[in-house]
Parts: sequence; C-alpha cells; structure tokens
Amino acid sequence: MSTITVTLKDDSRHTFEKGVRVGDVLQKTEGLTNENLIAARLDGKPTDLSTVLTRDVRLEPITADSADGLEILRHSTAHVMAQAVKTLFNNVKIGIGPAIEDGFYYDFDYNGVFSPEDFSVIEKKMHEIIEADLPFDRETTSKEEAVRLFQELREPYKLELLAEIPDEEVTLYRQGDFVDLCRGPHVTSTKQIKAFKLTKVAGAYWRGDESNKMLQRIYGTAFFDQEALYRYLNQLEEAKKRDHRRLGRVLDLFSVSDEVGAGMIIFHPKGAILRTIIEDFERREHLKRGYQIVSGPQILKRELWERSGHFDNYKENMYFTQIDGQDYGIKPMNCLAHMLIYKSKIRSYRDLPIRYFELGTVHRHERSGVLHGLFRVRQFTQDDAHIICTPEQLDDEIKGVINFVAEVMDMFGFDYDLELSTRPKKSIGTDDDWKRATNALMAALEDYGRAYGINEGEGAFYGPKIDVKLRDALNRQWQCATIQCDFTLPERFDLTYIGPDGTKHRPVMLHRVILGAIERFLGILIEHYGGAFPTWLSPVQAIILTVTERHNAYAGEVFDRLLDAEIRVEKDIRNEKLGLKIREAQMQKIPYMLVIGDKEVSAKGLSPRKRNGEKLPLMSIEDFILEVRNACAQEMKQFYPHK
Repeated sequence: MSTITVTLKDDSRHTFEKGVRVGDVLQKTEGLTNENLIAARLDGKPTDLSTVLTRDVRLEPITADSADGLEILRHSTAHVMAQAVKTLFNNVKIGIGPAIEDGFYYDFDYNGVFSPEDFSVIEKKMHEIIEADLPFDRETTSKEEAVRLFQELREPYKLELLAEIPDEEVTLYRQGDFVDLCRGPHVTSTKQIKAFKLTKVAGAYWRGDESNKMLQRIYGTAFFDQEALYRYLNQLEEAKKRDHRRLGRVLDLFSVSDEVGAGMIIFHPKGAILRTIIEDFERREHLKRGYQIVSGPQILKRELWERSGHFDNYKENMYFTQIDGQDYGIKPMNCLAHMLIYKSKIRSYRDLPIRYFELGTVHRHERSGVLHGLFRVRQFTQDDAHIICTPEQLDDEIKGVINFVAEVMDMFGFDYDLELSTRPKKSIGTDDDWKRATNALMAALEDYGRAYGINEGEGAFYGPKIDVKLRDALNRQWQCATIQCDFTLPERFDLTYIGPDGTKHRPVMLHRVILGAIERFLGILIEHYGGAFPTWLSPVQAIILTVTERHNAYAGEVFDRLLDAEIRVEKDIRNEKLGLKIREAQMQKIPYMLVIGDKEVSAKGLSPRKRNGEKLPLMSIEDFILEVRNACAQEMKQFYPHK
C-alpha cells in the first residue's frame, strides 16, 4: 500500500499508509485521547476526525480546551437538540442551528408554541440521544440527491438553502435517524457532549428578513464539563439581576414608549444627568487632546450621500425625507459635515492634523426584531470624531486614539481586546487604498505591542478598522470603540492640503469613536456596575434622610450647602420611618446616605453612611464635601490626579 506524509504544527513530518483516519494520526503523533481531541484542521480547514487521508497534508489538532473545539461541541449539541425536537413534536420543520458566542440555537417552524416548560422534556430526550452514543456520520452526496432527500423529508428550509449552494456536491450529517445539511465538522459521537442546558426561546424571522415567516428559536449552551456549565448559568442569573432594562425602571433612568415609537429612548431626569456627566467628561477630554468641537445638521441632501457612497452601500439603514421637492437623508453618521467644514477654506500641511469632535445624534433604521433596550436603538448619539492628517502623521494619530481608548477603558474598569477588521464584499475604493489603510492600522497595532485578532471582511464599506471589544464585570464582550482608516472619502470629496512644495496633496481621514453610541455605552455601564455607579458618575451622590420633622430645617440648610458645592444631592423629609427611607435609598444605590437627627443638628455636622453599609464618623459639612470630592478624584485618578 502506498504512503502519505503528514506535516504537524511543529513542522515535523510523519509517514502513514494511505487511507488512515485523521483521528488515528493525531492520537498517535500528539498523544491525545478521545476526551480532549475534538476535530482537526486539514491544510488550514476544519475537518472531522473520521476524515480519511489519501494525499500529503498538514494537520493541526482542535482540542477541547480551544475556542474552536467549544464551537464544534456547541454546534453538535444544536444537532442533538434538533433531533430531540423532531422526535417529540409533530410536523416540525427545521431551519438553521449554528454555534454562537455563548452557546447555540436552532430555528423551528412549528404550529404550536414552544415554552420554557418544554425544555425539561427536550433535555430528557437529548440525554437519551447522548447516552445512545450515536456517531456523527458525514456523507458527501450530489446536490440533486440531497434535494430528493429533503423533499421526501418535507423540509422546505433545507431546500431553500440547497438552491443557493453553487457546488454540485454537498455534505450531510446523520446521527441515528436524524439528517441535516451541514458543512461540519462535528464531534465524533453524541456521547462526547457532557454538559448542556436550554436557556430561552424567542421569535426569529427566517434568515433575519421581516418579510419571511416568524420561526421559533430555541437557545442553549454547552460545555465540556459540568463545572463550566454551572459557572455560566450562575453568570446568566447575575446578568438577569443586572439587566439594564430592569435597573432602568428601578433607578428611574429611562423608558421606552409605544406612543413614541420603537427604538426611541426617553431619558428621565436621573438618566439625563447620567448621560450629561458622560458627555461633559468627553468634551473636556477631547479639548485637552487638541480636538475642535463642531456640529453638523441632522439632514443633508441626497446628492451628498450618493457622493459618499452611503446611498449605494448603506441606504437600507437610512431614513429619507423631502423638502421643497428635494430629497434629503437623515444622517446615520457625522462624517459628511466634518468634511465640508474642512473644505470651507484652504488648508496647509502646517494646519494638520485637524481633529473634529461631535456628540452627534444620528438615526439608523434597525429592524424591530433586533431592538433591545439601550443596546439597539434607532436614534442615538455618538462620540464621533474625524481626524484629517497627512499620510506621515497617520501612525501617531492611530496610536493616539488607541491610548485614549485604553485610558478611558481603565477608568471604567474594563479590560478589552483588539481586532483588525478587513475589507467587506460591499465596499468602495481602490485595492491600493485599502491596502494602504490596512497596512497603516496593522503597523500601529504592531507598534502598540498588544495582541490583536483579524476579523475578515468586517470593515466599514469605506475602509478597514480597529475594533475595541471591552469586557465587563461578567466577562462579556461589547463592541464600542472603533478606529477606521479612510483614503476613499477624502478622494470623493476632493479634500486637499498645500504641502511644503506648494502643491495640493490628498490627506487621510480617521473615523473614530471612544465610547461609541452613548445610549449603548450607558446600558453597558448600568450592567457593568449593576446600577451601583461610582461616586463621580452617580446621578445622585448623596441623599439626606431626616429622623423626624423637627430635623427638616437643618436638612434644608445641608441640602443648600451641598448644592452650592456642586454635590448632586436629594433629600427625603417625608414623615416616614427612618428604616424605610434607608431601604429605599439603598435600592436606589446612592453612594452616601446622610441621616440627620438630634446629634447632627446639635453638632451642625453629618454622619455619612456609605452604600456598602460602612458608617463614617460625625464630620462637618465641609469635610463631607471633601470626602465626596476625594472619592471622585480617586475614581478618576488618571484624568484628575488626587491631591
């Protein structure tokens, strides 16, 4: 029998007989077992362990402790869930069932209604399938044969997917009597699935299109061991407690009204103060870094959006209106007005870089099915800036933005990851411009010295970008800051500067946000802190609680003194029991409670009680003001050093 050569990740080479299985090769060469070996990369592409080798290849194991291994486990569990649902419920049609960041889902077309009460029955059937130790068998068949199969099975959604596959051959996966159209790979057997849980059910339009039928999407998660599953489920419970929509009501921060319309946020006084604190902070920090504050109109003529490429590449996300027979686009981004400001006069290389900053309110059409509290809205405000510079200045400007982001993330207590997002299929600009922009971002990331990932095809339509994904207190990832490098729009809008040689040159433009959408960032902050904001950020920093009505006069004096000192303060002088007032203040998560009774009135002082229950000694009003200021300075020490 002839032989083949297998090259491993360490470039070592091994000879095997032709026809050997991938799993056998890796178990022999890498010393891996069925427990920790999940799949493999064959010449860089994921494949099953059962794949038979007939030529020289390069192999790399995918193990249980890797992100790819976990994704394969979860996708396999989605197939088991679909099999269980098909077994238990009559006339169910299956859609798609991918792995997602924290688990998996499968979409079902079913005349009944799935509910969380069904989960225990489905999970029981899944355990039976797992215990049966059914192999995940991969089949390669003709597209024509696959069409016949799914016609017999009466699976219209699989037939629709098949119609869009250009290849003449497709792959199917079977476990027991269940068959699915799938690229794979999968775990070897159902018995490798050790720990899973179904978590929720929701409606989902087929393929995310509102014109299609609404299906039922059952979500779940899976891990390689029970301990990891328990940790995740505990995190879910904590996330429910921190849900910004619930806390938004409890803390009286914001609301959403059907009378106003979906995706439109109404900020109540405390919520408006919270976002004002954030916005004022941003204005100060941008001014310190040489940004100029600008403001553009909410609507601009359609011709501008056509010139920028937004009309051809982004119009499905835009709103349009007419004035005096002229078409206008309601802005989804702030860049057009900023470029017009730049063009308002001749610029010299000595003027650059120019950094324009705008807390710009924008509107984007989001489908109603994806709207979600503050996280996904139709009107929002971005901390948007555009840096126009020479090509030689680009590296320093990119690194300056990265440093700005890093300082802000540190202050809020966020860790973060960096990704470079490259050219999408739908884009404008030349290959050369995209290459220059991508290389500029990559060079700045390399100089910055922090590891980063590559997110293929996820750049903006006009340029590649660096995405900053922060991690909150529950270690969840959120996309906020972004830095986009753009050689294309300066060309389309004919932006120029006079160089040292006295001739016109083309500048480069960076689009960037630090926090991103203010609304979304506030939602993240609410959940990150669980509503217990640091003192500098709390809408109410202190609340005055009187013991009896005879203490009200002094409470009013304290209230006025604190207001004069710019302490955000409230007072509760109701004729209620002190214990009730304290409990309500604790529910509002206010940093300081100031109980005023006979002792405080007599001493003309205060006895502060912190949110965590710590009681501070009796102090003067001036000392309390200093206490609050010191707490704020300590929390923001990299911006306002504590003295």
